[in-house]
Amino acid sequence: MLTKEYIKELKGRGNGDIGQLINKYQDSASLTFILENLGQLPKDFDGSFLQNLLLHKNSNVRLWAVKTIGKLVKEDYLPVLKNIATIDDDTNVRREAVSSIGRMRTKNGQGILIEILQDNDPKVVCQAIRGLLVFKGDSKIDDCLKSLVNHENEMVRTVIYKEYFAEQKNRDGQPHTESYDYLKNVVVNADTIEVMKLLKDESIHLTFTSPPYYNARDYSIYPSYKAYLEFLADVFREVHRITKEGRFLIVNTSPIIIPRISRAHSSKRYPIPFDIHPYLMEMGWEFIDDIVWMKPEASVKNRIGGFQQHRKPLGYKPNSVTEYLMVYRKSTDKLLDWNIRQYDWQTVQDSKVPEGYETTNVWKIDPCFDKVHSAVFPVELCKRVIQYYSYKGDLVFDPFAGSGTVGKTAKKLGRYFFLTEKDKTYFDYMKSKKSKEMFDTIETKFLTLDEFKETIK
Repeated sequence: MLTKEYIKELKGRGNGDIGQLINKYQDSASLTFILENLGQLPKDFDGSFLQNLLLHKNSNVRLWAVKTIGKLVKEDYLPVLKNIATIDDDTNVRREAVSSIGRMRTKNGQGILIEILQDNDPKVVCQAIRGLLVFKGDSKIDDCLKSLVNHENEMVRTVIYKEYFAEQKNRDGQPHTESYDYLKNVVVNADTIEVMKLLKDESIHLTFTSPPYYNARDYSIYPSYKAYLEFLADVFREVHRITKEGRFLIVNTSPIIIPRISRAHSSKRYPIPFDIHPYLMEMGWEFIDDIVWMKPEASVKNRIGGFQQHRKPLGYKPNSVTEYLMVYRKSTDKLLDWNIRQYDWQTVQDSKVPEGYETTNVWKIDPCFDKVHSAVFPVELCKRVIQYYSYKGDLVFDPFAGSGTVGKTAKKLGRYFFLTEKDKTYFDYMKSKKSKEMFDTIETKFLTLDEFKETIK
């Protein structure tokens, strides 16, 4: 019977036994099982049987044959690996062949990897880059790799840019986990861009906001949809600057309908989340996830009433029960693990998300309604975002604070908050006795722009 233990036993007997076993089993499943379970190989391992498997019709068998050859780390196999990396019709097999060449770290291997940089498959090219970066500092290697900064593929360009051309940031010495005291638990009544321009680079940990909708009745009227998008771009460009390296921006928005002028005209629907996305990508945000906020049908405007009466094709307009939470991360060459390692053990433990967290990108949450503010964040929505994308003690920012739900929730979850709100009605509402409980137990500063400037001094 073919078992892991039997394979291990044969491997320990000496050369040739595994090759004989391979000859007994010709089906793809058995061959793959044998190769998968070879583990570490002795230096004198007889791999002569492997070259025949490189021509096997099953790509998984070929993949594991290449992996096994790579374990042998013998330059004698370089020509074979080069051939596989060039002619095999499976990307994964080709990548593994390139990876095996790279692990040998030899002069002859360098030459082959440089040739592979001209390959048409960007995944194969990226694997060759990875193998060559081991020799970073060698002028010949560096020159070859630097030339790829203008490569047609964005994955290749990004890797090269980060390795050779990304500017090293001059930090002011503030630890990654900390924030400035003058920003903690502060609400400023002013234009958010004017406020943000006063802030230092990398001042905040998380931004969660719902921008004003284009030409919504209770928001400022923008001269055009393009002007609206450019306004949002200006806002999120500043947010990008003040966001700490590798941290998150979550934007809650949805398509919006502009009512028709008359029955002789049609209404227009603007896809706000999709139109703002290119702006965000261009300014250095990395797209991570799209989360769908689903509401009960009874809570949304009825668009399907007319269709229900006549049911004529072309007239179907479904009720919009969803909004989007677009999740972005400030681009960096550092992994999430680096961000996590900046926190002490106790903070990491205290910030762990409790059981019952959402496992999908569809969040079913009832909306909230308010007499003063028509588009109030549900506390549950804020709670999830803040818990999933920040640590206790972090600074959470909302540039369009509205009634201040982000601040209220951040406080309850052991975070600091910084809010800006241009509309004085909403600002006064946050200050009012009615909503003062949002900010009890901690000192909260409600400031004008001039007052805020004084605190910075």
